[in-house]
This record gives sequence, structure tokens and C-alpha cells, in this order.
Amino acid sequence: MKYLIILVGLVVIYLLAYVASNGRNRIRYRPLLVMIVLQIILAFLLLNTEIGEWVIRGFASVFVQLLAYAGEGINFVFGGLANEGQAPFFLSVLLPIVFISALIGILQYIRILPIIISIIGLVLSKVNGMGRLESYNAVASAVLGQSEVFISVKKQIGLMPKHRMYTLCASAMSTVSMSIVGAYMTMIDPKYVVTALVLNLFGGFIIASIINPYVVSKEEDLLEVKEEEKQSFFEMLGEYILDGFKVAIVVAAMLIGFVALISMINGIFNSIFGISFQQILGYVFAPFAFVIGVPWGEAVEAGSIMATKLVSNEFVAMLELGQHTGLSNRTVGIVSVFLVSFANFSSIGIIAGAVKGLHEQQGNVVARFGLKLLYGATLVSFLSAAIAGLFL
Repeated sequence: MKYLIILVGLVVIYLLAYVASNGRNRIRYRPLLVMIVLQIILAFLLLNTEIGEWVIRGFASVFVQLLAYAGEGINFVFGGLANEGQAPFFLSVLLPIVFISALIGILQYIRILPIIISIIGLVLSKVNGMGRLESYNAVASAVLGQSEVFISVKKQIGLMPKHRMYTLCASAMSTVSMSIVGAYMTMIDPKYVVTALVLNLFGGFIIASIINPYVVSKEEDLLEVKEEEKQSFFEMLGEYILDGFKVAIVVAAMLIGFVALISMINGIFNSIFGISFQQILGYVFAPFAFVIGVPWGEAVEAGSIMATKLVSNEFVAMLELGQHTGLSNRTVGIVSVFLVSFANFSSIGIIAGAVKGLHEQQGNVVARFGLKLLYGATLVSFLSAAIAGLFL
């Protein structure tokens, strides 16, 4: 029965994307089917095999060790601030981003990451039927982040037509940056984080190929990644450390604001209607949660968490998920995969602002299709969660 429900869910996701398509007669179904089959195979390997368990355990152990190293630096500066045996969210979850950002900078500096990103991007372009630039951008977004990635393709941004800009931005919003993966793993099961990272990479191309289909000619398919101005090692290191700290501060500030606002809105709705705002959103999202595999008895609760992520961000929703201890393992897994992406309203401003900082006219273009961008990225999250639901 669950397979039938999820099959219906996949059809619903396709139809929702098809309705928003700007070129229905240009949709190429062969690459779509190939990528969906790859998603199913990869989800099965990651969630249902010993090989997948080994990969996830290895990936998670690396981040556990990195978080332990980060803890050394945090304890040196903030030791004694927290009660014994306890650590504030900011110290234990957000500040490790500083250390992981520094590691990413080192791997960038010694040219390991650019080579890996380019190779994976080239392989992806053979599978997804899109341009090499789009494929590079999708992989780079998963490492560098949704705003920083555009710096690496700065030279191309001014030359990009609207339809290619949509795909670049959709990839950035559909994934998450490697610097905060460790933070997610302290809040939800690492296997769902890894699974979502892999599925979102293909899901972004699947949804974009339906909503925004096009063919890139050989003349257009030029991949020239901007080389950063050569810095000394310690200049680079200082820059990445400060960037990581800025990310931690921004996320902390947004958490304070969003959690407080949601609490206030819930209080207002409770006093007027006798029901919280999140419960209302839960009823709206419940049918979507159901068709991607969440049992109907838990669909409202799961839908509320999903909606929280859309209107605030994934951190707020992950905190919310941790408070719902009565959910089944299946529901927790599906919702967890859904939450691992940047698909929320605030990301529209982040991406449009990042592009506008590099090219004002293109930034305005991105801002105009911002809601459609969020719509597509949210469908990517639903698609990844549905595929994962097949094996949970």
C-alpha cells in the first residue's frame, strides 16, 4: 500500500511541476527517468544495504571527529559558560561551522575541492542532459553554499539568459552547504542528512527539467570557473574563519527572530481561534505529507513541521521535529529528508542579494522569479522525501 501511495505522490509532484512549466512541449523525459531511477537506486543503497550503512557511518564519523576538534576551540574560548554536562545550541551546533568553514577553505586553497567539483559536475552533465555550468553549479552549491557559489561563476552570470539563471539558482536553493552539514547531524539522524544530500542533487535537475526545460548548445556550454585572486595561506584561512563565524551569527539571529515570531503568531491564533498557526499550516500540508508516505494519523503533525521549514528555515523545523517524540521512525525519516535543503522564503532574498552583488540586472531577474524558485525547490524536497519513503 505504501508503494501505491508514494507512486501517487510522485505523480502529484510531477503534475505540480508540469502546471508551472514554461515549456511543456520541450520536456525531455528520458533524462528524467534516468535520474529518477538513479535516485531510487541510491536511496536503496544508502538506506537498505550494508554498503550504504558503511558509507553513512564513515561520513558521520568524519563529522563527529570534526565536531570534537571544533569543540576544543569552542571550549578554549567559552569554557565554563555552559553548565556542566550541558551546552547551549549556539556553542554546540552553530559555532563548529567556523572550524568546518576553515577546512573547506584549506581544501579550496590546495585545489582539491575544485577538481572534485569539476569532475562530478562533468559526470552529472552526461546524465542530466543539461549544461556543464549547471552541473558544476549544483555540486559547488553543496560545498560552498547558496550565496558563495555564485562568486565562482561570476564571469558567466552577466551572460546567462533567464532560463539558465533559474536552474543555477534552483540548484543553490535545493541543496545545503557542507559547512553546516555537521550542525544538521547533531539534530537529526546522519543517514537522513547524507541521503537528502545525494537525492537533492538529482532532484534539483528533475524538477528544473520540468518547470524550466531547455537545451544548451555546444557553443553555450562553456565552463569557465573564476579563479580567485591568489591570497597567502593565512589570508585565506582568516577569511574563511570569519565567513564561518558570520554564517553562525546569521543563523543564530534568524533562529532568535523566527522562533520568537512563530511563538507570538501561535499565541495570537490560539487566543483568537483556539488553534495555533502551525496547526493550521499542518492541515494545509497534511495531504502532501500523506502522499509522500507519512501515515495519515501523523500527517498533520508532519505537515506542520514541513510548513515551519518553509516559512522560517530548516534549523527551526529540525528543532520542532526534535520536540515531536511520538512520531514513528518512518515519519521522522521522511520529514528529516524533506528538511535538509535551503528551500524557504528567506533564501529568496539571500540568493537574489548574492547575485545582485555581482550583477545588478541579473539580481533583479532572480528576484522576479523568486516565488517560482521557492516553489520548485520545495517540490525537490518533496521528491527526495518521497523517494526515501520507499525504503523506510
